[in-house]
This record gives sequence, structure tokens and C-alpha cells, in this order.
Amino acid sequence: MTPSTMPPISVTILTKDAQRLLAGCLQAVSGFPDVVILDNGSTDATLDIAASFANVRVFQEPFTGFGPLHNRAVELAAHDWILSIDSDEIVTSELFTEISNQPLSPACVYSFPMENYFNGKRITTCGWHPDRHVRLFHRGHTRFTDAAVHEGVITAGLREVRLSHPVRHYSYACVADFLTKMQRYTDQFAAQHAGKKNSGPIKALLHGSFAFFKSYVLQRGITQGYEGLLISAYNGHTAFYKYLKLHEANQHACRRHVP
Repeated sequence: MTPSTMPPISVTILTKDAQRLLAGCLQAVSGFPDVVILDNGSTDATLDIAASFANVRVFQEPFTGFGPLHNRAVELAAHDWILSIDSDEIVTSELFTEISNQPLSPACVYSFPMENYFNGKRITTCGWHPDRHVRLFHRGHTRFTDAAVHEGVITAGLREVRLSHPVRHYSYACVADFLTKMQRYTDQFAAQHAGKKNSGPIKALLHGSFAFFKSYVLQRGITQGYEGLLISAYNGHTAFYKYLKLHEANQHACRRHVP
């Protein structure tokens, strides 16, 4: 399938310090005619890598939350059909062919399965499998939610077509990646829910403990050795700190309103 016979699809990608996998990510979508990268403050080689691909257009804007940034990238796209992927995701050649041959309908949204990897191992426990996301849609009929975290494509009133072939997702390369993403995600969670949701140290402890138990025992992380233990511990710590940070944010908000 050559670019001249491809459906009119724009690929949108949000980046920040994404040099680790960006070249592979962009190579996998080099057959699409338009790729929009919306960067929010990279200090590594991300922008240089992006500039080396002829079908890539790069824009830079400050971080305003994942939902708003996704919608901004959609606005910048050249085509109405949008394929949204992350910079640590690789579109398989089989999925590329499937999308290329798909008779797209604006009344539909299209989902595909995600194969999630850590430490060179495909993770099929800890809630990482099965994993399917709606990422292909017509921007005239839907958009992303405006949530700062847990954003997603709005599917109300549209039919979901479930594509068969996967995207491979390599979200964490090392323990430091877990810590960096936990810090970013928990900050965003607290900012999004401050003043809207109650929290406290006990609630944080209960959420964190249950998140670890759910991931390690109920979702069988225990069967995947070191990787299962680390992911489960990350899930528990993330739940604990997001509610602890929310408690702190609520306290600060209350102090600001005290005369």
C-alpha cells in the first residue's frame, strides 16, 4: 500500500522527552501521509528525530492536560480521519495493512488491541491484558474528552469496530520510568480532582493496599515474577500517592479560602 492509495488519515502523537522509542514509532507510521507531533517541552533528541521524517509536522505547546492536548493535535491534523497513538507505541505492519484496507465510516470508531511489554517481556497480568483502545475516528463526529488524565475518545452514539491486529506498547524501560510517570500522573490526578473529591491518609492507604492486592493476586501479577511484582507495587504506590496528593491539594485549597 503506497501513500497515494492510503485512506486520508492523520496520525497524532503527543511527546515529551520521547527519544527512546520515537524513531521506531514514526517508522511504523511512515506509510501514512500526515503525522502531527505535538510536543510539550522536550529537552532530549525528540525534535531532531521527528524532523528526520518527511511526513511529520512538529508543533510545540505547553502542557494543558492530556485530553486538551489530544484535541489540539486533532485540530492541527491535515485530514479528518485521526489515528492517535503514543510515542512509546509501535503500530504493527499487520495493523497498518488492516487499517489501510478498512472501509472507514464516520458513524464508527475503531479500536485495536494493545500488547503491553516491560523488561522485554509481554505482560498478560496486572490488568495489562486484555487491553483495547478506541484510537481511530473521524474528527467531525467525535473527539477526546477534556480530562487531564484518563482521557479517551468519546464513543456515545457511534458504533465500535474492533480491529484484529495489535499495537505494541513499551511504556517502561526501567524503574526510573515508573517513578517519573507516577510523579506526573499523581500530580495531574490531584490537580484534576482538587476541591471535587474527598481524600485523606487512611483513604490513600486503603486505595494503595487494595490496588497492590488486586494487581498482584486478583490479576495474577504473582505469576509473572519480578515484572509482576514491580508492576503491582507501582500500581499500589500510584494509588496511594494520588490520593495523598489529592488530600494535600484539598487542604491547600481550603487554606486559600479561609478569610
